[in-house]
Amino acid sequence: MSADRRHAKGSGGAAPYARALRVNQVLRQVVAEELERLADADERLRLVTVTSVDTAPDLRTATVYVGSLGEDVKEALVERRVQLQRHVGRQVRMKRTPKLTFAADPAVAAGARVDEVLRRLHDSAPTGEEPPGVPER
Repeated sequence: MSADRRHAKGSGGAAPYARALRVNQVLRQVVAEELERLADADERLRLVTVTSVDTAPDLRTATVYVGSLGEDVKEALVERRVQLQRHVGRQVRMKRTPKLTFAADPAVAAGARVDEVLRRLHDSAPTGEEPPGVPER
């Protein structure tokens, strides 16, 4: 195998991954800043936290994960989607502006479930005792 072929083959895998991470981070920041600005006009967006963005490999779509996605928040985000995409298009230099979709962050939901289990364990422990597995202080 020639050196040119090895170089071309080896560099193809790492660069898109690093680029996708950078794109996701930039999109998260831009969308979060715009949502903060829009919250002044739309109360439904006041406590929305953008936790991450996951862009498709072809960069045509991006899922914006938010901390909590109640029905009123989801409705507000869908109403403002085009405006958010337009803002992304102005702020981020990309060949195409990805179509944004919104979803609740599964990590936040999983964390809430863990907290609930720990709370139930703590509440069910006899008074004065720590639940099993919890170190004494």
